[in-house]
Amino acid sequence: MLKKITISGGLDKDGILENIRRLDICVGEVLAVVGPTGSGKSQLIADVEQYAEEETLTGRSILIDDQPLNKNENKNLSRYLVAQVSQNMNFVIDMSIEEFLLMHAQVRAIKEPSQIVKDVLSITNRLSGEPISLSMNLTQLSGGQSRALMVADVALISNSPVVLIDEIENAGINRLQALEILTGQGKIVLVVSHDPTLILMAGKRVVMKNGGMYKIFETTSEEKKILKDLIKIDKKFVCLREQLRSSKSIRAVEQKKEEVAGWPKF
Repeated sequence: MLKKITISGGLDKDGILENIRRLDICVGEVLAVVGPTGSGKSQLIADVEQYAEEETLTGRSILIDDQPLNKNENKNLSRYLVAQVSQNMNFVIDMSIEEFLLMHAQVRAIKEPSQIVKDVLSITNRLSGEPISLSMNLTQLSGGQSRALMVADVALISNSPVVLIDEIENAGINRLQALEILTGQGKIVLVVSHDPTLILMAGKRVVMKNGGMYKIFETTSEEKKILKDLIKIDKKFVCLREQLRSSKSIRAVEQKKEEVAGWPKF
């Protein structure tokens, strides 16, 4: 049973040792990976996905319960260790959603696949805009619907203990709910994001600079208070967006906003 993964520091883009020499992420923790574009965020999660052992450009090593993967006692870990949800995800497989989910459930030895498939569909439709049905072909799904389906699939069917999320704020789905669903499964979650709300939902964050791990911050009590305000603002934004997407004008929304369920009051 996986307890933690460790990122052992390597080199930044100039070949200088990273400030952070060891970063532990335990089961149930969420780590936000932050920094400007080009700072090395995607490379960090790529090192985790590849179980790097000093062979990538960064020279980092990924340890599983303090050991390299090839020396870990549980040899089956490598097969299902990591699942990834990215902002760019579309299906090219010509099969129905139900067939795909049942096939994945059988591969993962799910005891009641029919029920889990229904649960995956329910979560998918909570996250995406236009609802989907099990009979739909995977190739019919939009980018947002595909990512919503994969979030639900990773949360309920995949038994991968580590989940990598790359800029899900641009995925066209309810990103806050998606993160809550994934973190509620007791997994290790690394989320690359520019979104302040997603960043503060994590317990800690690593700041990237010039390709290296620069600083680590724990989310403070003051930041958690700010997070509550950001979530209120986000709910207001989402509510307004859904009203506009359902063919109502902004003026009509403003006149009736107090009647809209879930509209936060400040």
